[in-house]
Amino acid sequence: MLLFKILSVSISIKLAIYLYQNVFTHLMFNLLKKQKIISLTTDFGVQTRGIGIMHGTIMKLCPDAKVIDLMHGIPDFDLITGARALETVYDLPIGCHVCVIDPGVGTERRGIIIQTTRGDYLIGPDNGVLLPATKFLNGIKKIVKITNTKYMNNPVSPIFHGRDVFAPAAAHLLNGVNIKEFGSELKEEELVKAPYDEASLKEDSINTIKATIIDVNKFGSFHLNINHETFDTFLTRNERKLGDKLILLFRKKKLLVTIANTFGEVARGKELIMKDDYGRVEVAINQGSFIARHKVKVGDKVTIKA
Repeated sequence: MLLFKILSVSISIKLAIYLYQNVFTHLMFNLLKKQKIISLTTDFGVQTRGIGIMHGTIMKLCPDAKVIDLMHGIPDFDLITGARALETVYDLPIGCHVCVIDPGVGTERRGIIIQTTRGDYLIGPDNGVLLPATKFLNGIKKIVKITNTKYMNNPVSPIFHGRDVFAPAAAHLLNGVNIKEFGSELKEEELVKAPYDEASLKEDSINTIKATIIDVNKFGSFHLNINHETFDTFLTRNERKLGDKLILLFRKKKLLVTIANTFGEVARGKELIMKDDYGRVEVAINQGSFIARHKVKVGDKVTIKA
């Protein structure tokens, strides 16, 4: 009898462990997989009621949606900074990512949805702002224009498509509406071009990268349209390593900067270049502002030479 009890307890413990490791884990995985995620990126001021109203629009249509405010307060009408901010949605769960930097709102510019290969939907105006993010989400699977008024907040305001077109589209997608229901399909080449291209290495000039400043952060550092892989290849081809110098050419200036992993690897007040934390290349001053010292801005061209 004692042996039977011991065996029963042992079997019960093993069964509990099995259930925890398999059934419970499977249920949690499916729960996480079914999360309804919407992110918002806008050039609205951080205190504007427009942000709250977009939240409310989503809640009315999809009450179980989780809304993430990725970034607001982007400089007015700044498509470059907005596109750069939207790139970082790859760090978020798969979901619907709405971007409203929309100087052409109410005109003939199209509202679009881009389905990405990772499974996300990028929703916003066809002004190029959505396109750079697709490269961080494994590319484009399908694009449609938003024309079906059934999935809009009617009547549609000619000046607030964030509330009446883009937020409703995100909510309806999370509710299971097929992307085909929103409007006719578009080809990538029909879209307005991105506000910046990817910087690349040229075979006939391996010691040079021509880049564009695509973001300036609150510390006065700037970020370039160079991805980590391209930067690593550039350094390897030119036999440059941590601690070595690169030449920066910008605004008729020539500046030596140190290759580093982080700010503190150079003395306070010294310039450095490094891979940033969101897939791009950053130029900074340790405990200082590069843009204040050197007067550069978003959109400026920068040439890097080994």
